[in-house]
Amino acid sequence: MTTTPRIRRAALIIFAALPALSACTTAEAEDAGAALGAAELRLEAVSTRAHLVTGGDVLVRVEVGGDLDAAYVQLRANGQAVAVRPGHDGSLIGLVEGLGDGDNRIEATVASGQSEALTVTNYPITGPIISGPHESPYVCQTEGFALATGEPLGPALDDDCSVTTRVDYVYLSSADGAFKPYPSGRGLAGPDDVARTTTLDGVSFPFIVRVQTGTVNRAIYQSAMLHDPTDTAPDPWTRSSGWNGKLVYTHGGGCRNGWFRQGAGTGSVLQEGLLAMGFAVTSSSLNVFGNNCNDLLASETHIMVKERFVESYGVPVYTIGTGGSGGSYQSHQTADNYPGVFDGIIVSSSFPDVTSATIFTLADARLLWHYFNEVAQGAFTPEQQRLVSGFGALGSVSNLAGGAARIDPTFDAGAPSEEQGAEVGRLAELEAMRYGPSNPDGIRATVYDHTVNVYGYDESTGFAARPLDNHGVQYGLAVLNRGEITTEQFLALNRGVGGFDADLDHVPERHRADPTAARRAKDTGRILNGGGGLAATPVVDYRSYTDHREGGDIHMIVHQFTTRARLVEANGHADNHVMNVGGAWGYTEDRPDLGNLFRSMDAWLMNLVGGDASGTPRAERVVSAKPSDLVDNCWDTSGAERRNIREALSVESTGECGAIYPAYATPRQVAGAPLTNDVVTCHLKPLDRGDYDVEMTAAQWSELQAIFPDGVCDWSQGDAHAEGYQGTWLSFGPSPVNRGP
Repeated sequence: MTTTPRIRRAALIIFAALPALSACTTAEAEDAGAALGAAELRLEAVSTRAHLVTGGDVLVRVEVGGDLDAAYVQLRANGQAVAVRPGHDGSLIGLVEGLGDGDNRIEATVASGQSEALTVTNYPITGPIISGPHESPYVCQTEGFALATGEPLGPALDDDCSVTTRVDYVYLSSADGAFKPYPSGRGLAGPDDVARTTTLDGVSFPFIVRVQTGTVNRAIYQSAMLHDPTDTAPDPWTRSSGWNGKLVYTHGGGCRNGWFRQGAGTGSVLQEGLLAMGFAVTSSSLNVFGNNCNDLLASETHIMVKERFVESYGVPVYTIGTGGSGGSYQSHQTADNYPGVFDGIIVSSSFPDVTSATIFTLADARLLWHYFNEVAQGAFTPEQQRLVSGFGALGSVSNLAGGAARIDPTFDAGAPSEEQGAEVGRLAELEAMRYGPSNPDGIRATVYDHTVNVYGYDESTGFAARPLDNHGVQYGLAVLNRGEITTEQFLALNRGVGGFDADLDHVPERHRADPTAARRAKDTGRILNGGGGLAATPVVDYRSYTDHREGGDIHMIVHQFTTRARLVEANGHADNHVMNVGGAWGYTEDRPDLGNLFRSMDAWLMNLVGGDASGTPRAERVVSAKPSDLVDNCWDTSGAERRNIREALSVESTGECGAIYPAYATPRQVAGAPLTNDVVTCHLKPLDRGDYDVEMTAAQWSELQAIFPDGVCDWSQGDAHAEGYQGTWLSFGPSPVNRGP
């Protein structure tokens, strides 16, 4: 996870060194990458940060300065000897096992007697380490989890949903292109239909995949890589000749239903296109947002799963995080809040995070749908409804109103789909426990309740506090100023749109955020900041265009521009962010564009690994390392042959790409919110006639004052409760290091 290559010097190194990235944060990597002194001995954890070790084992690296007597290196953990030898990347490593919970002392000594000690803090493999107390209830789903071979994983061993770690082999059939179980037993001839592939390194290899399956943090994880089972089993000292040394962490999308469950699937590790290039692929069930809609818990699981991978196979050269929709949340936020876990990210159908741009838009859509269809039916034409929403298709008002189910704890069989909530994925045991009038102490299936370790509790309700606010928001303001709705429509809309109570039922009053929850959402990274690790992370963002989909779609292109705007606001530029729209997203000859993005990201990251750091901040090196041909672009597919257009993409829909793939606003942006869309609670200002491009009568002005007696949003002032980003690697317990607010 460290993002800085280093020179390793030790007498026992016998292989040519392959630069690798370890488990430090970006800032720590800059320090750790300093040249080793001639008389210096260095000992460091490389499978994870020293204070966040899990499962009783940790991979450590020993470096010895050239002036020291390095005839041998002795490594001891809690007084017990640990074997050390050169790993497949050339560095001197040892796998320390049998650690007890809490602090453990590891010491390296050279022949001359010089020593270096390291304290590591170990936690149970079941977690947690930084996300706070585990959620309860929690449904194990190991029996519904299908292994790579198609067999069920089987029953859990305990209440933490644990299983015994296992290894299976499958192969890609050249006959039908399907993955099939590979016969067990060393020395057996393989099936006749085993396909072959050529990796990024130019290695021709049989398409046989080793899949490791186990559990960490109450999640099911899997890791896959090309490996011939007749060869020596891979480990940190012996690399599979089919693995290119690089790792991709895949994610699953969704959010609705994402609580109280282990999940019966991962982000998929049998990714034919990635495995064919020689990448190792890893993922877990809690990195599918449809199982776990909590970015903090997802990040914690990233840390623990990657630790398992490194301890099983060694330190990868780099790690790419990838995923669409809910997978983009995780890629963005782990890269920003826990830098070093991912070295680059490739995201699609993206959003910056679930808490702000997504939920603000869904909540506003539900308010607007309710107003247009229940409060003032017929008062706005369909086109006026679309304009007030800002969306590219009217169907998105209804579609996104339904998507607000992720913040609605109540289920009502008689309510329209746009007003539903309490989604638990049809798990009968959870349905019986749902909160409602007849079960006031039941489980509340919402993003906020699932993230209560961050947001805390609302003392007035006893429920999770909520960073959701529409006080002072002037819905339809831009449409009024363009003359597309009347002043009377504008006044009626803002008088009648109302807000939500704690159960997301409609009330006449606007809803207000809990100040503590709002501050924590902004300051701890639940709302993507962009100025943490993401500032020094290569980002490639690609998507298919859905803004004009007749039935509506949540994956609007404006969210891509919102992420970029946050990078600019935090860092002064977004030169590490590349956008692609409208491609043929696959790895095959007729759909090559996703494979090409991974090749481009590989070139970008290898420029970083092989480049000369020489004290230059990583954020600057990321920009200079970007391949010259990796730029914003879109695809014109209107002709007989598709055409790639390479030009800067903008939310103003300029250029050829803007004409083909125009961006549209969200309801809050129509109300004047900035493109960053990251203000939970706006500062209020007095009404000012200069803000309106229409003349209002005295009666209309008096009515507007009555609708907004406290004033209206002054979006230029930012968030009313935020105090400032608290930095990276925050913990909400049990780890006391960098404990969050």
